Amino acid sequence: MANKEERIAGIIRKSITEIITMELKNPHLGFVTIPEVKVSKDFSYAKVYVSFIKEEDIDEGMKVLEKSKGFIRSGLAKRLDTRRCPELVFVLDESFKREARITELLNKDKGK
Repeated sequence: MANKEERIAGIIRKSITEIITMELKNPHLGFVTIPEVKVSKDFSYAKVYVSFIKEEDIDEGMKVLEKSKGFIRSGLAKRLDTRRCPELVFVLDESFKREARITELLNKDKGK
C-alpha cells in the first residue's frame, strides 16, 4: 500500500508543479519548488511542502498559494485518475535552512 501512496504523491507533486509553473499567472508568487508531497492513507489529504528561493518571497508566496488552492486543486482533479481529489495543505519546507545551518556549524567546528 505504501507503494501506491508514493506513486500518487509523485503524480500530485509533478501535476502541482506543472499547474503552478504553466497555468498559475500570479507575479507575486516568485520562484517556488515542491520538494515533497505526503498523502494520507485514505488519499483525502495531501501535504504539499513548498520552498522558495528568496526568503523575501515566502510570506507573499504562501498567501498566493492559499488563495489559489481551489484553482490548483481543480487542475489537479483533471489530471488525477482517482475518485476524489485530495484536499491540499501547503506547508513551508525549511529543510534547506536547517541543512545550511548544520553545514555552517560543521564548517565552523572544523576551523577551530
